Amino acid sequence: MELQADGDKESFSDTVLYHVLSKEKELKRRLPWYYAPSLLLLWVALFFAVVLPLFYRLPERITIADEPLKPGEFVAERAQKILYEFDRIGPKVVGSIANEVTTVAFLLNEVEKIRREMRSDLFDLEVGVQQPSGSYVVGTMTSIYQGIQNVVVKLSTTSSNSSSYLLINSHFDTKPGSPGAGDDGTMVVVMLEVLRQMSISGTKFMHPLVFLFNGAEENPLQASHGFITQHKWAANCKAVINLEVGGSGGRDILFQSGPNNPWLVKYYKQHSKHPFASTLAEEIFQLGILPSDTDFRIFRDYGNIPGLDIAQFSNGYVYHTAFDTFDIIPGSSIQSTGENILSLVRAFSNASELYNTEEHRAGHAVFFDFLGLFFVTYTEKTGVILNCCFAVISLILICCSLWKMASVSEVSPGRISILFVIALGLHLLGCLLCITLPILMAVLYDVSDRTLTYYSNNWLVIGLYICPAIIGMVLPSTIYHSFKTNEKLNHSYHIYIGLHAHCVVLSFLAIVLTVIGLRISYMCMLSLVFYVVSLLINLLTTLHDRGYYWVLTVQTIQLLQFVYFCYLFYIFLVIFFPAMGRNRDSANPDMLIAVICAIGTFFALGFVVPLINMFRWSTVILIGLGLVTFIFSMISVSEVGFPYRPKTSVMRVNFLQTRRMFYEYDGSLSLDDSGYYFDYQDRRALRPLEDYDVNLTGLTSIDAYCDKYVMCGIPCFWSSWCRGLSSAAWLPREKEVDIPEALELKLLNKTVSESGKYKRFEFDLTGPPHMDLYIRPLDGVTVEDWSFIRDVLDKPEKYSPPYQIYFSYGVDKTPLKFHIDFAKSDGNFDGPIFELGVVGHYVNKDFQRDATTLQFIANLPEFVYTMEWPSLFMRYIF
Repeated sequence: MELQADGDKESFSDTVLYHVLSKEKELKRRLPWYYAPSLLLLWVALFFAVVLPLFYRLPERITIADEPLKPGEFVAERAQKILYEFDRIGPKVVGSIANEVTTVAFLLNEVEKIRREMRSDLFDLEVGVQQPSGSYVVGTMTSIYQGIQNVVVKLSTTSSNSSSYLLINSHFDTKPGSPGAGDDGTMVVVMLEVLRQMSISGTKFMHPLVFLFNGAEENPLQASHGFITQHKWAANCKAVINLEVGGSGGRDILFQSGPNNPWLVKYYKQHSKHPFASTLAEEIFQLGILPSDTDFRIFRDYGNIPGLDIAQFSNGYVYHTAFDTFDIIPGSSIQSTGENILSLVRAFSNASELYNTEEHRAGHAVFFDFLGLFFVTYTEKTGVILNCCFAVISLILICCSLWKMASVSEVSPGRISILFVIALGLHLLGCLLCITLPILMAVLYDVSDRTLTYYSNNWLVIGLYICPAIIGMVLPSTIYHSFKTNEKLNHSYHIYIGLHAHCVVLSFLAIVLTVIGLRISYMCMLSLVFYVVSLLINLLTTLHDRGYYWVLTVQTIQLLQFVYFCYLFYIFLVIFFPAMGRNRDSANPDMLIAVICAIGTFFALGFVVPLINMFRWSTVILIGLGLVTFIFSMISVSEVGFPYRPKTSVMRVNFLQTRRMFYEYDGSLSLDDSGYYFDYQDRRALRPLEDYDVNLTGLTSIDAYCDKYVMCGIPCFWSSWCRGLSSAAWLPREKEVDIPEALELKLLNKTVSESGKYKRFEFDLTGPPHMDLYIRPLDGVTVEDWSFIRDVLDKPEKYSPPYQIYFSYGVDKTPLKFHIDFAKSDGNFDGPIFELGVVGHYVNKDFQRDATTLQFIANLPEFVYTMEWPSLFMRYIF
């Protein structure tokens, strides 16, 4: 027995010694650990040396002095001169003198200047001011407009007999308080210079051009609706180029196209001088993740017009603020956009497809630019074929690679297959961790009320979200390689198998996304193309079986994949960083940024980070990345991570200084108070103000009012505001809010129908250019009909009381006359029938703010930007 025990001990010792020696031998086959940081820093350097310069690349501005040497080219300096005058007008809110009088006159004057320069022997120019009235449903509210204004210009050749027009659109109205030099003044002046260049050219074109300068986009989208549903030229418009700005400056991105007209994107590919576009941007925007909308939707939904939706988006921090001014918009940015739009207008004005766009409907297009150097587009059907083909090819080549590994080693194909399954399982776990670790960071920051730390210092996301994503992706395989026993299979093959596993994940992901119908599957296909090329080269040469030499081919081609996906996802970070400051407080904004960083890491570094396991002591490398995350976390919770900065990256505070007057059924006044209604713009609400000398005593949630009063007794402006009432707040104030102008509701008549089934109430409403009605039937009562459009009444499964009616006007101040018919289940109309809220919004600066409000604003910190106005809420029970 003792001999047997000694034998066991000897056998055990030999086994341990064998494993130790094997592990040392394996480690010797790996590269020294200190090369790993150099590898990672190489990719960081590549981002700063290649991606950022190409991302921000802009052409040189053409001046007026250059024009004789560059005839027919867009002249940015002239556009800038017009923009300077546009900016000086100041904020241009619907119903204000600035918007309805000054800006309209300004645009008409600029068009007349163009008429004087025009080649009148070749072209005809017609100009008019449209003042439409109408209504439609947006969100959950019925939007009614009256006498808003559009400046509409048509340019055509004298010999043209085409009845198909190209529509080019931008808007000249702005958000309250913003002069709108970027949004959308930049596009207004681009359109004017394009109009000028087309009119002075000696080259004729086939199709007339309609330039729509619409005066109520921010209202929202009313002027485009008025044009496309009522203007005499609207029926002839067969395609649209919609121009928007979501920031100030930078390049212009094509982020929506079609629908179902891929020829439009082909024209963009052929004629855009500075291509910048993304199918991913289109699908993200149409999912509603970005808190924004454009006139493109109105033209598409109400006019059935296909087109291109193009926008500048850099520096979104100034979007819809007083800092959106002329002096921060680079002339080179205007030049870039102008050159693109001018070349597109020239191309579309001679497009034969414009005669009948219905004949050219052929599904959606997949499109993207590669670092702005060239543009790729193909049909959705072609995309399905490409996705499936490359997924299958990649799987076949991986099988060939695994077979070759088995043939040149002492490991059987069955054992190779088992190792591959293990690697695939580890990689799937790594992909899951790649997503969950950044999300976990976002949750922890939200729980500790530290969201938006990256808002002003965007580089913090490198440590907060990108490093955890890298750690998550490689952690399972690193642990496996650290503890696995020595295999007869070369360690370089183990690493290669790990890359094969990532390729298989991409293949199945490409197929799944294709089946779902998402065109963003092109990203998987593109990754597969790069990997398939490198794998094919390695298989056809001796590199596949010469240690780590295959890495050279893979990583050389991966340079292209890395720079593209960094470029692509950097676009979304630039868009979403500032947007998270106006994404309301209902969702954790860090979650979205974490997901973007994680998915970007997955695509950009999916074939790179597994190479960490080539190096000795790879776990130390992960510990180093963890240390980077810790250091960045410490920085982010310091003053560096405080989100807001004066003027450059402000905290947005929307509040209405509100007077509420609630009348009961007997006409008595049950409540007359004043206060500030806050519509929270970001996750931190007003908590950042607690450390400053701002009196927030009495600040409460408005939940307590929701059961007592229609729309919680709060004058929410649009449907988006009203949907956010659950998180809104009310701050009472002692001094009554000064209401600058009368708001009057008159009950003209009330009658019971001859059948006795419903009771009609007729009203007359007079007040400021922006008003709201909130209608809530009492128990047992329903709205049978009304004088507004019936859309919300005909879809009770989608729309429910209280109903919101938003009414605005431009130059037509005629009172709003309306009636509502109510039905009651018991047929007894004696007693209260419904609750009616009437709100006057005194939005534009033609209306004075009272001294108490001005002092409250003055007490706010410098990093706060307010969008505010007085409002009067009168509640009645009839």
